[in-house]
Amino acid sequence: MTVETLVNAFITLIVMYDPPGMAAIFLGLTVGMTGAERAQVALRGIVLATVLLIIFALAGSTILAALGISLDAFRIAGGILLFVIAFEMIFEKRQERHEKSAERAVTKDHIANIAVFPLAIPLIAGPGAISATILLAGTFASPLDRIGLIGVLIAAGLVLFGSLVISDRLDKMLGNTGRAILTRLLGVLLAALSVQFVVDGLKQSLFAA
Repeated sequence: MTVETLVNAFITLIVMYDPPGMAAIFLGLTVGMTGAERAQVALRGIVLATVLLIIFALAGSTILAALGISLDAFRIAGGILLFVIAFEMIFEKRQERHEKSAERAVTKDHIANIAVFPLAIPLIAGPGAISATILLAGTFASPLDRIGLIGVLIAAGLVLFGSLVISDRLDKMLGNTGRAILTRLLGVLLAALSVQFVVDGLKQSLFAA
């Protein structure tokens, strides 16, 4: 475990969370709430999502082994999935899909449950974040390294919590144009990281063969 590895893991998670885009969706989910109520919803949702991702960070490889899936195969498949998400971010498809999920939740679920669905699942701990966490866990092999990964998950969750708490100010500051530009930049970074996952998976598979 190196500082570079930790930084790369942190960047991957922040890109997956997309705080600017998430802040705009969070505002839509919590219309009519006070600042304290928003903070409570954000804290509950992020804690639940982080705990879920920590479980996958610790037991993800065991789950894959039980299913007979190699980590290299998951790297390739996960990299492709992350690339699709990056493509959606660059062309503004992901925001639209998340907003539709948010609309369904507001009409079907009580406002007290918004922290669980759709905030924790699937907006924060969705397929992309789960895949990224399992992929990152493959590079944090030792128990000490896994503690480092858990620390990164918690740190990324704190950053996301901060962005949700100040979501109204962040949304006003960025505006539609600023949010779109930042989300696209994050999408490009995620695309590069996803390609790297695929390349690493192919290298390891070919080397093992």
